[in-house]
Amino acid sequence: MLRSSASRWMLGIIAFIAVLGLLRFKPWQLGSNRGIGGGSSRARQELKVGFLPVTCHLTCPVTDFATRTSGTNRFESQRFTDFPTVVESIKSGRLEATFMIAPLAMKLREQGVPVKIVYLGHRDGSTVIVRKDLPAQSLRDLRGRTFAIPSKYSNQYLVIRRLMEDQGVAPDEMRFVELPPPDMPGALAAGAIDAYFVGEPHAAKAELDGSGRVLYHAKDIWPHFISCVLVVHEKLIHERPEVVRDLVRGIAESGEWADGHRLEAAKVVAPYFRQDEKVLRYVLTQPPDRVSYRMLTPTDEELQRIHDMALKAGILQRPINMKDLIDREFIPASIKPADITVASVGTPK
Repeated sequence: MLRSSASRWMLGIIAFIAVLGLLRFKPWQLGSNRGIGGGSSRARQELKVGFLPVTCHLTCPVTDFATRTSGTNRFESQRFTDFPTVVESIKSGRLEATFMIAPLAMKLREQGVPVKIVYLGHRDGSTVIVRKDLPAQSLRDLRGRTFAIPSKYSNQYLVIRRLMEDQGVAPDEMRFVELPPPDMPGALAAGAIDAYFVGEPHAAKAELDGSGRVLYHAKDIWPHFISCVLVVHEKLIHERPEVVRDLVRGIAESGEWADGHRLEAAKVVAPYFRQDEKVLRYVLTQPPDRVSYRMLTPTDEELQRIHDMALKAGILQRPINMKDLIDREFIPASIKPADITVASVGTPK
């Protein structure tokens, strides 16, 4: 009797352990994660990608939107309001992929942070705005004024320095201050600054509310202007190259879609940017070439030009080899528009 009771207890314990194993490993789900071709399993992977609410980074939330229901990789956009926080997140390992201003990516590489530029975020899409009450027609008319930039590591700062040189304005004849892009329109309206150069829609916002007017579009100063690039940590490249490849393809296809569906793109990204949709519609259509999301493969010559300007400005202390900075391995050979249908757009988490 005792032996029979002990046997039942032992069988019960074995059955209990078996049930726990089934609940933990869920073998019935393995079939649903099988990839196309070869029959091997491929679990859904997720990656957070950093962005600021500027149209230079628009393809990031569009890719987030496009992969919400993806069965393979999900790219969740993580919103930041300033670049110093982005830098700290990359350095600490909390972030492995992000959009950032090109000279800042170069500075990180110079400092030994193993990041690579794998794609561009946009072409053009930045604007110089001045106070509406100022009669300024050039940078020469802004001598003695306060000029805001997103960062001293920004291409906006480098381009303005170059334009000042071309117009005979000395470096000490304008006072530069760094401000987070979302704060610039309010600072201009309050009279705390006199002008700024930033990625949209933070220039158009001042234009629409009547506090500022356009002095220069980036495309008029530097055709096919580059401000921001997509960078990834080398650890991600080494450990999950297929995710990097899918990310770059997603950004490329999102850009192709956005360029041909500008009003729909404004609707998609407005909740991510926490911006008025009409401001984004204005930026993407007035004029239509104010910002472009095509031709996003960076060339050595383009990035070398930015690199050389950064060296001259003292942002970089030593030269960087373009082979150490750029990785084009993940850029797709052909790009088609992302398959996106904009019916009802909800607020992202």
